[in-house]
Amino acid sequence: MAKFNIFRARPAGTSPVATAPVPTVRTYEGGGGYVRDAKSELFLLAVSNMGGEDTFYESGGRRDTRFAQLVHAAALADPEWTARLLKWLRGEANMRTASLVGAAEFVLARLLAESGAGVTNRAVIDSVLQRADEPGELLAYWTAMNGRRVPKPIKRGIADAVRRLYDERAILKWDSDSRGFRMADVLNLVHPSPAADWQGSLFQYVLDRRRDAEVAVPSDLRVIAARRELMSWPVEERRALFGRPDAADVLRRAGMTWEAVAGWLQGPLTREVWEALAPSMGYMAALRNLRNFDEAGMSDEVAAAVAARLADPGQVARSRQFPFRFLSAYEAAPSLRWGHSLDQALQASLSSLPALPGRSLILVDTSASMTQTTISARSKVTPAKAAAVFGVALGAKGEQVDVVGFATGTFQHHVKPGASVIREVDRFLKRIGEVGHGTDIAGSLQRTYRGHDRVFIISDMQTVSGPGISDLVPRHVPIYGFNLGGYQQAAFATGKANRHEFGGLSDATFRMVPLLEAGQNADWPF
Repeated sequence: MAKFNIFRARPAGTSPVATAPVPTVRTYEGGGGYVRDAKSELFLLAVSNMGGEDTFYESGGRRDTRFAQLVHAAALADPEWTARLLKWLRGEANMRTASLVGAAEFVLARLLAESGAGVTNRAVIDSVLQRADEPGELLAYWTAMNGRRVPKPIKRGIADAVRRLYDERAILKWDSDSRGFRMADVLNLVHPSPAADWQGSLFQYVLDRRRDAEVAVPSDLRVIAARRELMSWPVEERRALFGRPDAADVLRRAGMTWEAVAGWLQGPLTREVWEALAPSMGYMAALRNLRNFDEAGMSDEVAAAVAARLADPGQVARSRQFPFRFLSAYEAAPSLRWGHSLDQALQASLSSLPALPGRSLILVDTSASMTQTTISARSKVTPAKAAAVFGVALGAKGEQVDVVGFATGTFQHHVKPGASVIREVDRFLKRIGEVGHGTDIAGSLQRTYRGHDRVFIISDMQTVSGPGISDLVPRHVPIYGFNLGGYQQAAFATGKANRHEFGGLSDATFRMVPLLEAGQNADWPF
């Protein structure tokens, strides 16, 4: 009797996150654990590691040490691959701390090993610096870990980035006494060559201002001059600005962020203030201030313009917000007038999620390890929230999808056709705790798999002991694990034979699914 050449047999592609074929370790909950290769372990940790943050099973210190060790190994074994990972990590994956730490550790490993083959250390440092406060952030990390001596490749990479990133608005936004490395310190240390005459004036002004806060502003620095003028206004004149039709233009010309206005005004941010600020606010700032807009009584006309901007797919793409940010904004905003736009923005942020033909089973982990910690100390977002966003959105795109929450037991969550994804996620999250708090992936599969064409498991993958997960689903049916924990142990063998694993807090790695379903091999997303 045929075992392999059967009707449903199809070519199965390979995927990059690979493990050993058999379990040799244990997950944190005692299930069979599979050891990943070094690149796979680094990738899954990198796309989930916020830097210095404790997770349910792993301390921040242990996690950071493991990350640094993996970067060191990869930097020496395959520097080109590691450089691509770090650049993608800061760019498309939007993992700021992990990419900065990774770049510093990449350079350290190669300097210690006296290895300079392939990509330059300077280029790697430059590639991960994408915001004007990050040169100082990287220097602070390097000196905290390695002392005051900063190697030339790091200085030169930072200098390249400074030429791209330092402009008047960046200086006004990011340079302050609260930072250990002010922008003048960065300039003194790396000595960048200005890209244009105005930047030369800017560099000199930053250096002079460090010694004398009242130093004259060069004539070609118009934004800083406008800010200096605004700061000289008496308080009464500052507040009177918001009765003028040109208030928004005055603030924009002076590079006034809402945080700067809050201190400058020396009073509450009223409706008139928020309406003047809204046109020039950054996308993230607008997203995070919806509650303030409502509480100040922002008019429906101005709110409609803000909402249209939030929903615009191009703006969403450029903002590089994690999908769960839109859920957080929805939860925080008291008014329902933002709901539709946030729902549209959430769906735009998930453009890489595949449309699923046939029947699909989506298991979303609601266990304690997914609900009792947040992704960072300053965040209210739990891994379960991120998992629910992906799970419900996948469900909304499929032809026939069973979305199931699981922990010790399971519950089915019906996603109505045409329903708001953001409201369905909210409804799903209210059901957390219905089926206990353990992580029983195998038991959940046994209870819910009924001949589906594919299975998604969205979890931290630290399952309890049970039958082999791969054995519970026919070999011709793909299982896609989406890992939100980045822990060392895998829950099932991956990389081939219709068993695959992705990870991260964005939808970027879901692009592999259509390739694998077409029987092609999927490569790293960078």
